Amino acid sequence: MTTNILLTGSSRGIGAAIATALTGPDINLIGHGTASGIPADFADPAAPHQLWAAALDRLDGRIDVLINNAGIFEANPIDRPDEEWTADWERTMRVNLTASAELCRLAILHWQERRSDGRIVNIASRAAYRGDSPEHWHYAASKAGMVAMTKSIARGYAAQGILAFAVCPGFTMTGMAGDYLSSRGGEKLLADIPLGRVAEPDEVAAAAKFLALEAPASMTGSVLDVNGASYVR
Repeated sequence: MTTNILLTGSSRGIGAAIATALTGPDINLIGHGTASGIPADFADPAAPHQLWAAALDRLDGRIDVLINNAGIFEANPIDRPDEEWTADWERTMRVNLTASAELCRLAILHWQERRSDGRIVNIASRAAYRGDSPEHWHYAASKAGMVAMTKSIARGYAAQGILAFAVCPGFTMTGMAGDYLSSRGGEKLLADIPLGRVAEPDEVAAAAKFLALEAPASMTGSVLDVNGASYVR
């Protein structure tokens, strides 16, 4: 049977690599993004529900796999005015965590209604465990929340055939990470990665594809690290 997949943030970087990895005759993939798939601004609280409904319509009422990849990485120094700092904290939480949570909830309800199995793959970050820079508390917190949410879903719904996994990349060669590397002194950051280089998007995509299609059910709740041994646990 064809596997129907909804992938958020599919327009560029890791998301685009995941979309490419999941190309195949037995896969129907609906992407989300301004350059590919269904547009939806996750800063808008209504967007996740609208995206889910549109994807269901295009996939004939059935989604088998949800991959939450969309996210933002924006600096938020603590010396900004209070209102601005709090607004950017809440924006990152809304886009990175709350929108993903809402899609996870809709997916679980969908599978429960259909009495069918389902898989969730959440693209988190090394920052969930290691933390991030002083300007990125909100990013690290959002990704830690995503990991905790993934584990809660895995524990709560495994008996119903609903599985949940996460991938935690370190620096990955996307535009977002490239800008950060250059702004923080690339050589110093690379020295902290034993592999000697940042990950490529297709390496993260390979992990996401495995979890979405092939990982055995007993792996539910697992978090796969893709960070060149820059953080091991």
